[in-house]
Amino acid sequence: MSEVIIRSTGLWTPPHSISNEQLVASYNAYAARWNSEHASEIASGAVEAKSPSSAEFIEKASGIKSRYSIDPEGILDTDRLKPKVTPRPDDEICLMAEAGVAAAKNALDRAGLDGSDVDGIICSATSMQRTYPCVGIEIQDAIGAKGFAFDMSVACSSATFALQNAVDMIRAGHANRMIVVTPEITTPQLNYTDRDSHFIFGDVAVAVILESAEWGNDGWKVLSTRLKTQYSNNIRSNQGFLNRCEVPPRDEDEMLFVQNGRRVFKEVCPMVADMILGHMADCNLKPDDMKRLWLHQANSNMNRVIASKVFGRDYADIEAPTILDEFANTAGAGSVVCFHRHSDDFQPGEKGLICSFGAGYSVGSIFVERCEA
Repeated sequence: MSEVIIRSTGLWTPPHSISNEQLVASYNAYAARWNSEHASEIASGAVEAKSPSSAEFIEKASGIKSRYSIDPEGILDTDRLKPKVTPRPDDEICLMAEAGVAAAKNALDRAGLDGSDVDGIICSATSMQRTYPCVGIEIQDAIGAKGFAFDMSVACSSATFALQNAVDMIRAGHANRMIVVTPEITTPQLNYTDRDSHFIFGDVAVAVILESAEWGNDGWKVLSTRLKTQYSNNIRSNQGFLNRCEVPPRDEDEMLFVQNGRRVFKEVCPMVADMILGHMADCNLKPDDMKRLWLHQANSNMNRVIASKVFGRDYADIEAPTILDEFANTAGAGSVVCFHRHSDDFQPGEKGLICSFGAGYSVGSIFVERCEA
């Protein structure tokens, strides 16, 4: 059974971002107008007034300060409050594939490789732009890769679940070198009239190249992987192709991102920490063996709780870094973006953990060790 190496990673971001201050100004203008239009119902107690928000509230609740977006103008327009996307003809590459290709090419360039050196692609993201043909196959065609490609989704654990699939396929001999691409176009999934969630997501794409150690030893050895799921409705989107057939039809708000944040915090934090510690023990590893935890980037408060329990002590910020201030929650891509940004200082033999968690519930953990160059 072949050892598997993470050869390189790649990143794509949209050219524009939205600050908390910009997002709050737009939301507060919408809320004030809504309250004015519903003044009589508010006065009678039939409906509740919409409370204003603030940049400080968002940062305290989540650690988020900014996010990249495919269309800030549409999101900030109080008459629209969602990104504006121009339909593309079928013979033009779709938006998600375009983002995925950019991340994949960045990873290929960093590894000194070409698309033809790849014989397997997994496109794994929270939501796909379309049902078929697979976005992954479109990415395969665009970069000139060989072999096979397919799509999959495990919400915020999409990247780690796909990485385990790629590791298993390489070990089984189905491919020699694969790319896992996670194009997370998440800003269209938000309800920008909801004070508690309108700030959560940002758009990004990441790519990870994995290969058999027989091809070389330049990168990160995958020591062990583990996956866990437990059904929960506390993070949910009802968007799907059956919506158009439903009688009576759902409100649009029901098809967007919704969560019970307090229950998620209470239930997911111990689930993740316990899984990491159990996985670590089964690998004969100790918390002090970990130079760094690259955790899912959803909420800085959750990450502090999880990292504190895993390390069993106070820890330095760099031991469990955050990218939330710049990227916000990028769903399945977050832990890999964090790894991409905060791994260049590792020396051979030093170890870390890539861990994602989120809707499902789902948790994926991957222990890695820096190889000799």
